[in-house]
Amino acid sequence: QVQLVESGGGLVQPGGSLRLSCAASGSAFSIYAMDWYRQAPGKRRELVAVIASRGSTDYTDSVKGRFTISRDNAKNTVYLQMNSLKPEDTAVYYCHAQYSDPLKTYSYWGQGTQVTVSS
Repeated sequence: QVQLVESGGGLVQPGGSLRLSCAASGSAFSIYAMDWYRQAPGKRRELVAVIASRGSTDYTDSVKGRFTISRDNAKNTVYLQMNSLKPEDTAVYYCHAQYSDPLKTYSYWGQGTQVTVSS
């Protein structure tokens, strides 16, 4: 069992920066692929960034060059550094952990943190 707690959201002006954190409890954090998703009002939840257990990363096109995902396995924490924020980045951001073995996929979600980009 993994519990995820996000923090770092808030209100920021366009062009500003925020860093989201996701602290994981439980064992074996390093084996999980960690993702950040977001959901804006009236829209579907979308994958923003992913970091594999071995550290490779990928991003949705709209955030490439602006967002950076990273992880610190010693602290059981994954981060999302968000720069050059735009109003369209406004959403609830969710942390997600996933691990699959031959028998089962383990998937856990955080409660979400609100990011609002507005002047």
